[in-house]
Amino acid sequence: QPELVESGGGLVQPGDSLSLSCAASVRTTSSSTMGWFRQAPGKEREFVAAFRWNSGTPIYADSVKGRFTISRDKAKNTIYLQMNSLKPEDTAVYFCTLGSPILSESRRTSAYNYWGQGTQVTVSS
Repeated sequence: QPELVESGGGLVQPGDSLSLSCAASVRTTSSSTMGWFRQAPGKEREFVAAFRWNSGTPIYADSVKGRFTISRDKAKNTIYLQMNSLKPEDTAVYFCTLGSPILSESRRTSAYNYWGQGTQVTVSS
């Protein structure tokens, strides 16, 4: 069972930046996708961003495009999420995930096999 270890959550003010990281304990392959979802209280888990290993292409939810940047370190099997211009509506538990979805399924929680335990991000003044 692969382990995904997340770090970097915290409490920040609106407009601030925060960076998350997620390290996978297993070697990723060309078909892997690693990404981030988030879940706010009382809401369903939603897609944030993902990085497809074979194409090296990041994909983003419209709500974070232009503010968040996902990147990877292939040698470390690690992805990062740089979050800028944070808003109160970004407050949620952020989950790292790993799977091998086809491109059209990359935004669906059901397409991923493995999940981290989550890290809390709170944006509040």
